[in-house]
Amino acid sequence: MNIIDKKYLLQSQIRIARLSRIIAKSIDLFIALILCTVVHPLGVLLAVAYLCISDSLQHGQSVGKKFIGLAVISLDDGRPCSFRQSSIRNLPLIIPTALLIIPFWGWLLAILLGLPLVSLELYLLFSLDSGHRLGDVMADTTVIANDPHRLNLTKKRESWFESERPL
Repeated sequence: MNIIDKKYLLQSQIRIARLSRIIAKSIDLFIALILCTVVHPLGVLLAVAYLCISDSLQHGQSVGKKFIGLAVISLDDGRPCSFRQSSIRNLPLIIPTALLIIPFWGWLLAILLGLPLVSLELYLLFSLDSGHRLGDVMADTTVIANDPHRLNLTKKRESWFESERPL
């Protein structure tokens, strides 16, 4: 009789999902890095703009998430990540990137601010049971596998006038 430890399988899948998220975000950061190095002042602004809108592109998929097969959705209504949520969830990466526009001191400050923020993002990603990073917590979003056959997760908002309780 072959018994499989289900908890091990679940933990293995969670590790794979977290690694997939890191790879997807690394692809997006690589695109931002390329934009930063193309033409210095304008490239930094393009990189910041890309990071702001990246997770709201293509129904909640940035270029990295599209490549890996992930999508960002809102926890409020299950819809794809909005522009506002994308900007909020990428704020820990946008702030250090925006500082790169200032030669030398901005670069130094970007490193001094970016390393702790990225460390906190990774710490939360691996320590929270939900697998959310700081940006997900701030924007109230989550990352899911992009399955076209998944159920629609939208919540129906109840009207204040339609009460289930008898009067």
